[in-house]
Amino acid sequence: MSLSKLAAKSTFIALLAFGLNACSGHDPVPESECGKVVSHAQKVLGAMAPSAGELMGQCKSASDSERGCVLAATKKGQLAQCL
Repeated sequence: MSLSKLAAKSTFIALLAFGLNACSGHDPVPESECGKVVSHAQKVLGAMAPSAGELMGQCKSASDSERGCVLAATKKGQLAQCL
C-alpha cells in the first residue's frame, strides 16, 4: 500500500473517531442517496478520500441523519463530526 493511501485511510479513520456530535439538525438522507453522499464526501476529502467502494459501505451502514450531516459538510472538520 502506498504511503498516500495509508495516510488517507488513517486520516479518514481519525475523522470517524470524533463521533456524532454535529449530526442533529440536518435533513435526513435515505440510503438510496448514497451515490450522492459518496461523491460529496470524496469532493470534500479530496486526496484524503478512501475508495468509493469503502465510502459506499460506510454510507450504507450510516443512519439517515449521518448521511444528511455528510451532505451538509463543506470542510473536512465538519465531516469529522458526522460519523
